[in-house]
Amino acid sequence: MEKRKLGNSGLEVSAIGFGCMGLNFSYGHALDKQESISLIRAAVEQGVTLFDTAEVYGPYTNEEIVGEALAPFRKDVVIATKFGFNIQDGKMVGVNSRPEQIRKSVEGSLKRLNVDVIDLLYQHRVDPNVPIEEVAGTVKDLIQEGKVKYFGLSEPGVQTIRRAHAVQPISALQSEYSLWTRKPEEEVLPTLEELGIGLIPYSPLGKGFLTGKMNADSKLEANDFRNILPRFTPEAMQANQGLIDLLTKVAVDKNATPAQIALSWLLEQKPWIAPIPGTTKLHRLTENNGAASIDLTTIDLKNIAEALSKIKIEGERYPEQLQKMVGL
Repeated sequence: MEKRKLGNSGLEVSAIGFGCMGLNFSYGHALDKQESISLIRAAVEQGVTLFDTAEVYGPYTNEEIVGEALAPFRKDVVIATKFGFNIQDGKMVGVNSRPEQIRKSVEGSLKRLNVDVIDLLYQHRVDPNVPIEEVAGTVKDLIQEGKVKYFGLSEPGVQTIRRAHAVQPISALQSEYSLWTRKPEEEVLPTLEELGIGLIPYSPLGKGFLTGKMNADSKLEANDFRNILPRFTPEAMQANQGLIDLLTKVAVDKNATPAQIALSWLLEQKPWIAPIPGTTKLHRLTENNGAASIDLTTIDLKNIAEALSKIKIEGERYPEQLQKMVGL
């Protein structure tokens, strides 16, 4: 698989990474540990070098799985993890990016991942109670101490990006970005281009909707977090079906799948974008990675853009309480 440089920092990763969260967290059915390890190693064999996890996934257990799975390939892969939440009784309880909490999280992640250094460390969500300069300064110290290589932010607004970057250069930003979540195009992408920061879109397949395998009749497991998301009500899925029709049409023309077109479209937006789709199925992993070899022409992209301009996406991406935590 082709490699991509994420901005100006020297961080290089596979064009398509792997989001590990859904292996055992948030999406209902969880794989057991051995199944998860096998899938992660299959991703390595297919050329994936970027693997994304976080201490709150599980909590904690996702990092342990990722660490064990990637131990034989440590020098060949980039492992990204995140700090920024309090965890009590196995649940996230509010944001916390105080310096002492960042250090505590990093020490825990190093142990669980069984690594000497964290390749890419994100603040998971902006903490309005801690100045971002203090957060960036703490990570800068950790980089100087050799515990972290690269600094990242997840879902910040542009002013937060600029303030953090002035203290410690940001290598990569993680935000939700896809054919049905295009807000980063307004201010975030131009800012990243100006500052030389890479973008790692999470949920590049719309949490499964853009695969074309879901519709208004789809039933989610009781513990699937999509049950609380406004876009996954039957009404919203029905209203957003036009986007799937568009993807399906392009996919037929390209002898591809809707998911592959959705990922290929992202790759075509900027050369410093590397999405991290997740899956629990080997054939979906192979399908996703195949998107890197699909060529969408200028005409294809123009046609998609024209069709998108006529489609109104229904539903917020998060309920109000979670929506308040993005773009700060």
